[in-house]
Amino acid sequence: MLVAELIRRKRDGGELAPEEIDELVTGITDGSVTDAQVGALAMAIVLNGMSRPERVALTGAMMRSGDVLSWHDSRPVLDKHSTGGVGDKVSLLLAPIVAVCGGAVPMISGRGLGHTGGTLDKLESIPGYDVAPDPDKLRDTVKRVGCAIVGQTARLAPADRRLYAIRDATGTVESIPLIVASILSKKLAAGLDALVMDVKAGSGAFLPTLEQARELAQAIVEVGTGNGMRTSALLTDMNQVLGLTAGNAVEVRESIDHLAGTNRDPRLREVTLALSAELLELGGVSDARSAAEEALDSGRAAERFAAMVSELGGPPDLLEHPDRYLKTAPVARAVEPLEAGTVTRIDVRAVGIAVVGLGGGRARETDPVDHSVGFTEVAGLGDEVGPGARPLAVVHAADTDAADHAADALRTAYELGSRAPDIQPPVIERLT
Repeated sequence: MLVAELIRRKRDGGELAPEEIDELVTGITDGSVTDAQVGALAMAIVLNGMSRPERVALTGAMMRSGDVLSWHDSRPVLDKHSTGGVGDKVSLLLAPIVAVCGGAVPMISGRGLGHTGGTLDKLESIPGYDVAPDPDKLRDTVKRVGCAIVGQTARLAPADRRLYAIRDATGTVESIPLIVASILSKKLAAGLDALVMDVKAGSGAFLPTLEQARELAQAIVEVGTGNGMRTSALLTDMNQVLGLTAGNAVEVRESIDHLAGTNRDPRLREVTLALSAELLELGGVSDARSAAEEALDSGRAAERFAAMVSELGGPPDLLEHPDRYLKTAPVARAVEPLEAGTVTRIDVRAVGIAVVGLGGGRARETDPVDHSVGFTEVAGLGDEVGPGARPLAVVHAADTDAADHAADALRTAYELGSRAPDIQPPVIERLT
């Protein structure tokens, strides 16, 4: 195989055969394809795209570049993946809901990326929780509890690790074929029977426009199905923070309150139940929406979440005593708007960046994360804010200077008016 010839053909708009893509992915994995060649190939794909057969072949080859788990489980093996947002703690709720309803959920999750929060960062705010168990512990946890939310190991889809690092360094992240292959190679390597994608659209989404989100969702459905995995996608709204919090420990606390039924944001509930029901239907569960609602409202999902946390090294009484374990920031202060009004627009990406500025995310991969910081009581579209009403949010910060900077950033992210805006439903569209 002459790598340069394959890159040249892709550069000129040609199509690569599945066996050629297999050889390229093998070279990416073992290092025989150089960094420069990987970067050039990625740029050629960004400029010219890939056909549906190429996308299916690339994803399958990346999946086979490392271990592929097999479960030998009588239960359907199910998972959900999100393109990322601000305040998105759906995974913490969905995994135990689906497990209660009869699914096995080995959820391979990631860390925060840019302005979007990461499920692993949230879980690492729980003392002792192991986000990187060995494969035997992962299998045992899923067998015993029904769900485990953990990180990607070096042995799952290693081609994706190298390819993503080079894409990040060469300005080639924004490519739907490469995004799809990155997401699905890991999910296929986890041995799933079915996957539901939560593709977000709006000011806080990775792909802000509905058209971009729809294109990505359709590509994921086609490629997942083309590799033998039942796949569907929901487009969900990210024009406001999902739920009432944005951060790490604060989102875990909100998730515990939601599971326990003490405080439930309606939009978070709807997105969670819609995704849970969609995934359960893919897994062959009848009357899936009612089953998901019962799992949540009965408290059985809360019990399953507690069991997962305990099984993976966290405190067994986290649900009973969350404040004993979840770190709180030294400074907590209400953020008042400069004038009273109705929230008409939110730059949700700016809210996420404000969380990163507090230390709740990473500007660089090696940056430490302060799990205690973030926002609570976050106002949504149509809320009345100001003196005599409610604040924009409560900021939780390491010190007063950080709180001041975050408050200024939050005020800039909100637009106020005199009339409530049209508000998009939390679930916009379903693609199969």
